Formats: sequence, structure tokens, C-alpha cells
Amino acid sequence: MTTVTTTPDQRLVAVYADDAPVSATIPVDKSASTGTVRVMRVVVPVKAGDVLDITAEARVTNDVGYNCGVGSYLAWYDVDDGIAWPHAQPWTRIGTSTGDNVDPQRHHMPLTLTRAYVVPASWPDGHRMVINLMVDGHSTAAQSGDTLTVDDYGQMIVRRWTAAQGFLTVRIDRGRGAK
Repeated sequence: MTTVTTTPDQRLVAVYADDAPVSATIPVDKSASTGTVRVMRVVVPVKAGDVLDITAEARVTNDVGYNCGVGSYLAWYDVDDGIAWPHAQPWTRIGTSTGDNVDPQRHHMPLTLTRAYVVPASWPDGHRMVINLMVDGHSTAAQSGDTLTVDDYGQMIVRRWTAAQGFLTVRIDRGRGAK
């Protein structure tokens, strides 16, 4: 378990939000390790040591007629690193992945991820971080061209917390917790 603890010196700098999906569909293939697409994104100016409170909500619709696994995770890249789009992948993950199944009877599946992330101490001054909601669809019944629809519902919100005076050290515990 990772625990992020802020201090009274930190303050909320800004809230960044976007409700526009950047992909309309998610390809369904036979493997969970291929076909991941960026569904939503938010560009955030950050500095080393900032704490980002991230919430991503989206919804997918299954019209393919069979059960699909849907996996999602958050990832980031440095938009100001001088690398031309589409930036080398895989991008750095934020936290763990999550997943569920959406069958034809369920039809619609909400995706919700909430994570706290500390911007690395090596982050370059003046660079912006792009936070991405990444989603894949997979099924052993997949046929070429099958897709899940990304619905026009949801929003990505990033709350940026920073030290009032310069760089702040944030304690991160990676203990196993009580047994």
C-alpha cells in the first residue's frame, strides 16, 4: 500500500478539468495487452513535488453482442519534452489498472478511477504533464473491426496541490500495513 501524506504548507493551486473524450471508439481484440487507447486527457502545468488528485470518469457502450472485458488505467507523459506526437509509449502509469466485464445485457459500463500522484523530483521546470485515461477492450469472441463506443458522458478532473514556498517533500509510505 502506498500512502501519500501532504502537509499544512500545501495549498490547492488550480483545478483542471475536461469532459471531451479524445477517442470515440475502443477496438475490441483478443488480448488485454493490445489495443489500448486514450479516452480522455487533461494538460496540467506542474512542478516537482506537486501532489495531483486525479479523478477520471467515462462510460463505454457494448453493441457487439458478446461479453467484453474492459481494462483502464491512468498514465502521464511530458508534453514539453521535445518529442513529436505521438510520444513514445508505454507512458508512465499512475497507480494500478482496473477492469470489469460489460455484456450485452449490461450494455453500458461506467469507468471511474481516482488516484493521488506525486510529481517526480526530477520533473523539469516549466514542463506540463498530460494525464491520460487509457482503456482497452478484449474478448475471445472478438472479430476484426469490433469496437466499444465511448459515450459522451464523464469528465477528467485534476486538482493540483503545491507547496506555498518552493519545493515540498511529501511522505510516501510503501508498507504492507497491518496484518
